[in-house]
Amino acid sequence: MSSIPDFPQVTLPEIFSTLAAGINAGVTVITPNRRLAVALKREFDQSQATKGIPVWESADILPVLAFVERLYVDVPYSGKAFPLPTLLTPAQEQVLWEDAIKRSDRGAVLLAVPEAARLAREAWELAHAWHLISGIRNFPLNENARAFQNWLQCYEHLTSRAHQVDHARLCNVVTGLCEHPEVSKPKRLVCYGFDIVTPQQAALLIKLEETGCEVMMAGPQPRLGPSGWGQRPVRVPCDNRDDEVYRAAVWARARIEAGGSSRVGVVVPGFSEYRSTIMRIFGSVMEPDARQALPGAAQRVLPFNASLGRPLLSYPLVSSAIAILELGGGETEFERASLLLRSPFLGGGETEMLHRARLDAQLRKRAEPGVTLQGLLNLILGEQRDTSYPALTQRLSAYIQFLQARPSGSQAPSLMARAMSEALQVIGFPGERELDSAEYQTLKKWQEVLANFAALDLVLSRVSYREAVSRLRHMAAETMFQPETPDVPIQILGVFDAAGMAFDYLWVMGLSDEAWPPHSRPNPFLPMELQRAAKVPQGSAAASLELASRLTDAWLSSANEVILSHPRQGVGRDASEFAPSPLIADIAAGELVLAAYPHYRNLIRDARRLECIEDHTAPALPRATGWIGGANSGTTTAGGMAVIKDHSACPFRAMAVHRFGARVVDTARSGLDAMERGILVHHMLAQAWSQLKTKSRLDAIGDEDLEAMLMQAAEEAVARVNQDRPGKLSGRLAVIEQRRLIRLAREWLDVDKKRDDFTVTAIEDKRSIEIGGLKLATRLDRIDELGDGRRIVIDYKTRAPSLNTMLGERPEEPQLPLYLVAAEPDAVAVAFGQVKAGEMRYAALARDSDLLPGAKAFSASLQVARYGSWEELVAQWRIGLERIAESFLSGHAKVDPKNYPHTCRNCDVRPLCRIYERVGSKFTGRGDEE
Repeated sequence: MSSIPDFPQVTLPEIFSTLAAGINAGVTVITPNRRLAVALKREFDQSQATKGIPVWESADILPVLAFVERLYVDVPYSGKAFPLPTLLTPAQEQVLWEDAIKRSDRGAVLLAVPEAARLAREAWELAHAWHLISGIRNFPLNENARAFQNWLQCYEHLTSRAHQVDHARLCNVVTGLCEHPEVSKPKRLVCYGFDIVTPQQAALLIKLEETGCEVMMAGPQPRLGPSGWGQRPVRVPCDNRDDEVYRAAVWARARIEAGGSSRVGVVVPGFSEYRSTIMRIFGSVMEPDARQALPGAAQRVLPFNASLGRPLLSYPLVSSAIAILELGGGETEFERASLLLRSPFLGGGETEMLHRARLDAQLRKRAEPGVTLQGLLNLILGEQRDTSYPALTQRLSAYIQFLQARPSGSQAPSLMARAMSEALQVIGFPGERELDSAEYQTLKKWQEVLANFAALDLVLSRVSYREAVSRLRHMAAETMFQPETPDVPIQILGVFDAAGMAFDYLWVMGLSDEAWPPHSRPNPFLPMELQRAAKVPQGSAAASLELASRLTDAWLSSANEVILSHPRQGVGRDASEFAPSPLIADIAAGELVLAAYPHYRNLIRDARRLECIEDHTAPALPRATGWIGGANSGTTTAGGMAVIKDHSACPFRAMAVHRFGARVVDTARSGLDAMERGILVHHMLAQAWSQLKTKSRLDAIGDEDLEAMLMQAAEEAVARVNQDRPGKLSGRLAVIEQRRLIRLAREWLDVDKKRDDFTVTAIEDKRSIEIGGLKLATRLDRIDELGDGRRIVIDYKTRAPSLNTMLGERPEEPQLPLYLVAAEPDAVAVAFGQVKAGEMRYAALARDSDLLPGAKAFSASLQVARYGSWEELVAQWRIGLERIAESFLSGHAKVDPKNYPHTCRNCDVRPLCRIYERVGSKFTGRGDEE
């Protein structure tokens, strides 16, 4: 690790005094990062305002990288012509590194060239910052290091041939330029808050001093000196990480409430790993009023911000822009298109918000997992029963026309960037509503990334549309961004972001023996021995320990009150026990007395005046009328027999589904699910028996005629499915499914051939029936009539059915009993037709033994002990089904699953009844709470 050059030291008041003299003093202050530069400039402005000075010149304080780049940019204005190389942007560097890797032998076998290029860029920057380039050849090279050496030679050739320079070598170029007196340099350069000075930076500082610039070092004034001034640090053990974050948030809130101008720092090693958890917990403590999270609510500026931003791609506005462009480039995931449909950043998104949400729910029933722009528009136009989203269809149509009119093939990045920008305008991006401050800043950053993409002309001649969108997506993912906020008292910082910062109060969390010192992270493309010899930070365990020790010592003297915390235990899968880091183990442990800040939810709950009411009954429905979409319409109830089935399973489910209209949102899927395959089988057999009609016709038909008839039936069954879900079965998939259906139908017809003569009198029979005052729309698969007039009600099942599901007070499968008692009271059998390859059979409850193959007479069945006779069974079915229908009409809606948890396992309305939150697993078999 490089030691800081022996330059004179200066205090912060002395720095401010020279800065106050203005630009003529020629003083520049540089910092290791932008956050410290902003904080230092703000502190200077406050000191000037405190002195009562009304106007002052802005202080020249900037990060070291910006200072180096400024020296480079100012060279053309020095009055002397210097042959300057062109400075590459990070995106341009990435392209050149990818090119260098692809040109190599190993590049052809790499699966992730962009990721390898990013690691190579990091190794290149590290090697220049720590002067490792010349020493690479003196150390044994592994396979990774040899590959990197090959790549860097190609990269150097590409950049030197084009007279280009990257940011890794810019400091070296500026150091050489500083030898010339014509190059503008500050009179005095103050390096503030540098805990680490790389050899490359040290060389520049030495060169500046040699050429007449006075270089000085400075840092924050220690708050805890040998005299013991200020409070001593306290070590605070916490239960786990979440408890640690919560305590830090409560402590920080208490400190700013105690003193309005206090500066509070919270330092988090490994901040990026659980940033979202920290921001969520701090947000809940600082703003407990949950109403602030509601759409349209006025958003207050929270008293904290974080040094670590998020990838630009994670912001909804940018994610929507990328989704729009990806949709125009070919097939994309339907889930991405779904988000786009509901996005407010699409033209008309606010006006048509509710209609588009309903449209999305409808499209999910028909959509495939992948969808193209034209396919999406076709799906939408197929739902034109509702024309409440004209802006959407107009925008998508205009987008398609724009893409068709655009020149095809590869283009220069600048032309492609213009085309993508125009495409976004065509589709109405960024929406119709006024953007808030954060969204406006995000839009500006997106436009900046788009401009950087256009600048790739320097290193990339042509690019296809799909490649352009993919690269733009990567650029947005690599760009870290955070909207600017007003000055706030609480700063949540990563370890290196806190360098040089001074606070009134400081909390450092996560200092367990597992996390601190941090594990070494040597770059895999550089020899580890070389990184260890150069003492590269985190290049070895020893370097990590040395850096962590110096940072820990700096924290102890950077605030009046310092809290060092560590979790005792991990969270989730990482539930191992932790001890404090050895670097803080000697600090006395203590307990903090923290204020109680209740959540807004808890405040409401504490102020409650509960009135307990047992209310399991909804308003009753008129008898003999229907209920569609939650409004009394005098027609048949939507859902048909499902009303009885659902009410039998759980009264609340029936009310939620058939009166509230509760529906689960479908997920786009490929192929057919089990239900759709069952529907195909039903259609197939319905078509077959519509033509055969009688057992005698089945016996008489020849094999060729039967094959032709079944082929036609299979084609018609597939066509009916394609009406509902266009393109679901086409081409070879349709052929395969037709063959499956023909095989099943043949095997099932072989079962029917074993029966005595019968006639199929009804196929997919639709009727309106009434039971217990409730009118229902029903449809049954088939009714057979034997030669002597006896009738059998049949329902096909593609899974193994159980006769017990038709029995009891609350039958799980009430369709057959319901149809029998309400539509076919003279029928003498009900049967499940099990249409399952290799297991074809009838499962029946029959009055007589000669009705179906394998069916026993009811008098010889196990059920006779319970019901006595067939006629008594039918009577009990009628009584039970009427009771269920009357219960539904009366509004009975108790959460009462018949067989918990089996009944609830696949139920869609659990979020409404909240059964697991109510009673956990304390249910008996009959559904009553214990």
